[in-house]
Amino acid sequence: MNILAFAASNSAQSINKKLVTSVSKYYKESDDVIEILDLNDFDMILFSKEREKELGIPSLAYTFAEKIDQADFILISFAENNGNYNVAYKNLVDWVSRIPNRKIFKNKPVFVMATSNGKRGGQSVLEIAINRLPFDGADVLENYSLPEFSQNFEEGKGVTNVILRSQLEAKVRKTKRILKQKLEQNK
Repeated sequence: MNILAFAASNSAQSINKKLVTSVSKYYKESDDVIEILDLNDFDMILFSKEREKELGIPSLAYTFAEKIDQADFILISFAENNGNYNVAYKNLVDWVSRIPNRKIFKNKPVFVMATSNGKRGGQSVLEIAINRLPFDGADVLENYSLPEFSQNFEEGKGVTNVILRSQLEAKVRKTKRILKQKLEQNK
């Protein structure tokens, strides 16, 4: 299985990238390939219809779309900026959405998550993503919010709070079951 994971953030020290990288390890089986993307590698001019008309769709939008096309499963951890998407993610998906005849996520199964150092753990942006992603062609299998990141996560160990870790692992098991069923149906 090809697994694509990324934080919907352009922070160089993204806690969402740390979370999604840690969670991706739960899915690593012997033949699986996990690719962790950094949205800073997809930095593009700010989207506008005028820029699209003048310059066309940037090649990085096509490159990102190809990464999605190659994935069997996608993990995304959303950074919350003022209760909404991080601008780097929003700009990227705005450009990808302009590729003719394309739904951004091409009906791929997706596990969405968010974290922050606050008590709500990015739940505002997570709610936005859960509601929006199906319109963008994502099959949202599950979601997870990690509150108070600095208190509940340790690099190398992952989620350290026993209850929050148990909740995450239950969601991982559920998504693995669903993915296995989907793979068997497609045979």
